[in-house]
Amino acid sequence: MTTTTRKYFQPEILNTIGSLELRARHVVEGFLSGMHQSPYRGFSVEFAAHRAYTPGDDLRHVDWRVFAKADRFFIKEYEVETNMRIHLLLDCSESMAYPEHPGTSRMTKWDYAATLAASLAHLSMRQQDAAGLLLFDEAIRQQIPPSTKVASLRGFAQLIESSAPDGRSDVRVPLLRLAERVPRRGVVVILSDLLLPLDAFVAGIERLRFDGHDVLVMHVLDHDELEFPFIDRTLFEGMEGVDVEILTDPQALRSSYLESLRAYLSKVRAACLNHRVDYALISTADALDVALTRFLANRMHRIRARA
Repeated sequence: MTTTTRKYFQPEILNTIGSLELRARHVVEGFLSGMHQSPYRGFSVEFAAHRAYTPGDDLRHVDWRVFAKADRFFIKEYEVETNMRIHLLLDCSESMAYPEHPGTSRMTKWDYAATLAASLAHLSMRQQDAAGLLLFDEAIRQQIPPSTKVASLRGFAQLIESSAPDGRSDVRVPLLRLAERVPRRGVVVILSDLLLPLDAFVAGIERLRFDGHDVLVMHVLDHDELEFPFIDRTLFEGMEGVDVEILTDPQALRSSYLESLRAYLSKVRAACLNHRVDYALISTADALDVALTRFLANRMHRIRARA
């Protein structure tokens, strides 16, 4: 992907485009232009087994590590599941509305995560995989079943644009209900700021992994939450039903805040690692196409390493 392409995919530029559907298409086209040489196009390619080499087989699929040990050629076979189901779980709790007054040059966590969700749906459908959308806070708020029809992206966009972040977040109940409703294994992508009880999050991903689902977590946080750049006296307000206001000197809090944040992020990463869940921490300051490319490229690297 060229520098010029990245310039036009900056979040502040994408945010000026009114249509979520159009933003998603721009992000996906930017991603595809940068990844067109990859032998792995998406979620649905998985290593299945080895078989003996036969004349005419593509040498790109020879497992050279096995050859080094056995001195024989073996081909790595991959299972391509053209009907893979991608379940996109988008957090619509009140904390996702931060910052409440972003201005023209900044996206809220909700807008950023929603654009990522729509982009992943667009990408999945272009690969003939079915993508569905689920909005959640404490419960499942709205749901669109998985579909392979690109035309259904308009329904995705309309549902997202007609929804507003509100209420408390608790991912456990939505994840458990999703597991009950989806008998067939698939890919579950969680897009959230994860400002919720950690034990509830862990219980939810445990259930999905137990049922054989592949789970991906895109942890979206605002730049302010990651860096705590406040200098002057600031009024901090509670969100998600917590009616608290604190006027304080942020510089006196910065060190302890960042220490607590690092400890929490460490626990989240450890929980994902322990359950073999792909995890990425994403800042809303990151260009959308760059964040998406980095996340999926890292995922493909891990898939190849496990093969």
